Amino acid sequence: MAVVAPLLALLWGLPGLCRWLAQPYYPLSALLAAAFLLVRKVPPLCRGLPSQREDGNPCDFDWREVEILMFLSAIVMMKNRRSITVEQHIGNIFMFSKVANAILFFRLDIRMGLLYLTLCIVFLMTCKPPLYMGPEYIKYFSDKTIDVSISPALGLLGGSAHPPPKPMPLWQEELERDKRVTWIVEFFANWSSECQSFAPIFADLSLKYNCSGLQFGKVDVGRYTDVSTRYKVSTSPLTKQLPTLILFQGGTEIMRRPQIDKKGRAVSWTFSEENVIREFNLNELYQKAKKQSKPREEGPEEPPAVPAAAPQETKKDK
Repeated sequence: MAVVAPLLALLWGLPGLCRWLAQPYYPLSALLAAAFLLVRKVPPLCRGLPSQREDGNPCDFDWREVEILMFLSAIVMMKNRRSITVEQHIGNIFMFSKVANAILFFRLDIRMGLLYLTLCIVFLMTCKPPLYMGPEYIKYFSDKTIDVSISPALGLLGGSAHPPPKPMPLWQEELERDKRVTWIVEFFANWSSECQSFAPIFADLSLKYNCSGLQFGKVDVGRYTDVSTRYKVSTSPLTKQLPTLILFQGGTEIMRRPQIDKKGRAVSWTFSEENVIREFNLNELYQKAKKQSKPREEGPEEPPAVPAAAPQETKKDK
């Protein structure tokens, strides 16, 4: 049984593994993460490498390289304790493996270190991690629904001296259109690895809880900086506010995760499916939204038909 369970898990995840391998990002990342291992262990490549081993074998690790690899393993294990998805685990392994490879190559030869660093920079600039393209019930607020504003009607007619009211963005009008509709909006950026890892989780939540009274939306604050400024979501490279989930009811913000402390820093929070369901009370919101949507789906009752009155005789008929 101890052997059958991992085999079944491997077979179950085989389609997803094939999809990963079909995309160039993961094979190239794996090649860069294992570059020093290949250079040190493959005999045609390791023959001319310097070594600090007592036996002078250039195709085996010396004691300092073993220490660096052990330290890398400890860092990866510590980081993966907070990882939720498989993508997060693999991303941590790739990132810290590349850092360790750079250190090992610079220690071996500065020219090899510079070459490896150049390859990593070219890889980061040309090969982006794949975006989630699975099923979801999410409304994306694009440039048309954010930048285009409603033309103000007041103040333009009748020659009023008062200035026209500030136009409301269409996406905010969508949030305030029906006071009974609750919105959960994710503020994300495509370059953020945390947002990419959370994308399948948020899509799965939308498939489970989306209804007419509870809807899900996303805003790319990396592209629309005015939205990030309006809702105070930092988009700096070192920010801990991506992604940010905000619950809106009647167009008003009710709560957000992660929270912001008095110093303006994001409070650490794990974006797992269980945490989102618990913190935002999705089960309760879903049941309440379903109860409110039933009368609207049934529609207003038609008034009973009034029977037509019998025609009265006129004096001429009499």
